[in-house]
Amino acid sequence: MKFLGIECTAHTLGIGIYDSAKGIIANEMDTFRPKPGEGMLPRELADHHARVFNDVLSSALKKSKCKLEEIDFFSFAQGPGIGAPLAVGCSAAKFLALKFKKPLIPVNHCQAHIEIAKKISGFKDPLILYLSGGNSQIIIKEKNRYHVLGETLDIGLGNLFDSFARSIGLEGHGSVLEKFAKKGRYVEFPYSVKGMNLVFSGLLTYAQKLAIEGKYRKQDIAYSLMETSFAMSCEATERALFLTKKKQLVVCGGVAQNKKLQRMLKTMCNDDGVSFAAAPDEFNRDNGAMIAYTAFLMRKNAIEKREKIKDVFPLPNQRIDQIKF
Repeated sequence: MKFLGIECTAHTLGIGIYDSAKGIIANEMDTFRPKPGEGMLPRELADHHARVFNDVLSSALKKSKCKLEEIDFFSFAQGPGIGAPLAVGCSAAKFLALKFKKPLIPVNHCQAHIEIAKKISGFKDPLILYLSGGNSQIIIKEKNRYHVLGETLDIGLGNLFDSFARSIGLEGHGSVLEKFAKKGRYVEFPYSVKGMNLVFSGLLTYAQKLAIEGKYRKQDIAYSLMETSFAMSCEATERALFLTKKKQLVVCGGVAQNKKLQRMLKTMCNDDGVSFAAAPDEFNRDNGAMIAYTAFLMRKNAIEKREKIKDVFPLPNQRIDQIKF
């Protein structure tokens, strides 16, 4: 069976194809790039996704060497995410499913990040640190549900980095700030961990204040912002490891691509006798293959949603702990 997955929650339009016999056979994407100093406007994201959809789809089909008629299931990221781009992906998936008379499987975006990371790592029952633009959560799976042990109480870690990068005129997302910060030196920052919950908006305000004052180099501020937020994330995660007694940790989501974060988590895990894994960048960034693979798992476990296609809509505020799996 072949599953086509559409990722459309934020800045990336991704289309992946998963073959139940061969595995991932395509994973194509196109990412919206805002102008320097500007954020992601929902309508611009939707326009971008609609504009590049045919090209990304054609590329995925060419890579997989299959035709649309050969797809057995269509799937898309239903949420959480930004409403306008989610609507583009949802509409496209519904159109394809209706046109080719095939089932439609809505997929939770956060769950897809987790499932692809678990598949690649080979971990069966890890503690999960999920870090992205809009979400920062510490998650475990018990029985047929994912449970959030701790999470950001305000903004996601990726949002923290993107917002600060824009405020100092950098073009692009968190990866640009990571490169910018490499030559920085540490400046003391406020530090706040509330059990296994995290608070990041204060760090953003403080970093922007330092940048305006001009007392420190912007590279130093960027380095310190990342160093402090990663240390906070490690502390909360280590507390969850001790609480759950898990012996495996996987980090996933867009921010999980950060190599400094991976080194810090690996060091922590080595000290605690815990196995650590992070998926390759291609599968940590937003991508369609993770949507297609999760749809495959849902079909395999006979738990895909059975709503009529006309009753399927985007769910921008959908949470991972609302999903049975």
